[in-house]
Amino acid sequence: MLARVFSAGTIGIDGFLVEVEVDLERGLPSFSIVGLPEGAVRESKERVPTAIRNSGFRLPMKKITVNLAPADIKKEGSLFDLPIAIGVLASAGEIPLSMIDNFVIVGELSLEGKTRKVKGVLPVASMAQKMGFKGIIVPADNGIESALIMNGKTFAFSYLGEVVEFLKYGNGSPVSFNMEEYIKKERKYGIDFSDIKGQTQAKRAMEVAASGGHNIIMMGPPGSGKTMLARRLPTILPDMTVEEALETTRIHSVAGLLKPDTPLLLERPFRAPHHTISDAGLIGGTHIPRPGEISLAHNGVLFLDELPEFRRNVLESLRQPLEDGFVTISRAKSSVTFPSRFMFVGAMNPCPCGYYGDRVHECKCTPSEIKRYRNKISGPLLDRVDIFIEVPNVTYLEISNKTGGESSKTIRERVKRTREIQYERFKNLNKENAIYTNSHMGPKEVENFCNLSSEAKNLLKRAQESFGISARGYHRILKVSRTIADMEMSEVIKVEHMAEALQYRSFDETIQ
Repeated sequence: MLARVFSAGTIGIDGFLVEVEVDLERGLPSFSIVGLPEGAVRESKERVPTAIRNSGFRLPMKKITVNLAPADIKKEGSLFDLPIAIGVLASAGEIPLSMIDNFVIVGELSLEGKTRKVKGVLPVASMAQKMGFKGIIVPADNGIESALIMNGKTFAFSYLGEVVEFLKYGNGSPVSFNMEEYIKKERKYGIDFSDIKGQTQAKRAMEVAASGGHNIIMMGPPGSGKTMLARRLPTILPDMTVEEALETTRIHSVAGLLKPDTPLLLERPFRAPHHTISDAGLIGGTHIPRPGEISLAHNGVLFLDELPEFRRNVLESLRQPLEDGFVTISRAKSSVTFPSRFMFVGAMNPCPCGYYGDRVHECKCTPSEIKRYRNKISGPLLDRVDIFIEVPNVTYLEISNKTGGESSKTIRERVKRTREIQYERFKNLNKENAIYTNSHMGPKEVENFCNLSSEAKNLLKRAQESFGISARGYHRILKVSRTIADMEMSEVIKVEHMAEALQYRSFDETIQ
């Protein structure tokens, strides 16, 4: 008898329907899987028969053929164990065929028949909803994740036997999820901007960067607080919208990074890969494209500490994602696009020993060593950074001061207010272009929304003539000055706003 079970796979961050066809026929007992199965899928023929027997069911002593359609798309992962097992039992007459047509089924099986959590359930649930399925059957640990999309239509089980009971007799209740209550949960970061002593100028630069979504590079000696500043940046960013949270969660679902108690990511992601990372690890890749660190940082922060220590080809691969907000990974048999709109934060020492320009420690590096060290970061990459800031060592008086600065909550309220101004400015454009902050503006938006006073125009003109700022750098100065003006609730960019923006940009000259 032939049985057909609906399952799903993922390509990029999207789900696609897979029909699991199971046929039992007379012949020597065997179990074969066709339809471009990847290694973990091929191993299902070892897991599934054992799981069926250990769940108390009789495995048919026949020739079992499993086809995963469409046959021209490679299938990967362990999420086909459960639908294959259901297909075998339905083909053997254990389950009515009419009951399995209404559900999308995914899940891994242990040898005892227990279901295990799988990757990519969120995009699979989204696909099932769009295609109008009655429900989705998933492992117990994926239940709430699926209910984000299929609320009241998700059925989660811990054992294969429970799934069979549900399909035969309807024994099971749908998983429900109250998204409104979950979103109201208080964000607890455990760190706060008030922890940082001194560094008034650096804190101001971080607030400007957060207000406009700008990229920033910090340079200073070891121990000056660059990493502390970077790690606290997410605490002053506005909360993600529901759409942003779902999109970010979808990426982490595909990567298998969601925790059972965190079905929806509410805090903006903070990713800080080590400088030994490969370009595939940062951008995404492998033979089957997977999201890299830049996509895992989508709607959040990507922090690269010890920036010159990263391999040059790794850093250069950031140029296109920083500009476009997405990355396309092409392989021989597929091309996948991952979103990657993040705030880039870099930190570096001023020289190899770390103490060039320090007031206390003596630098032991030669001018050629310093130049070679800084030249590891190319001009085109620096041109995509909006803000450059020096982070000097703090003084004894600053460290010993028991009263910290402003809290993250206080700063976040100001950032939120500035972001709301930008949202109102761009809301009519978002039908065509996804522009939410000043950093997302293109040349056309810069021309329309960056209104300069005559004094600000003259200052920018003199800076352009003196420093030879590139066209991209020119636009980035305008974007930062627009953000500073928004922070002051000024419709016109005044000379003081332009002066501060140029100050953040002029430091670029000392790096190269």
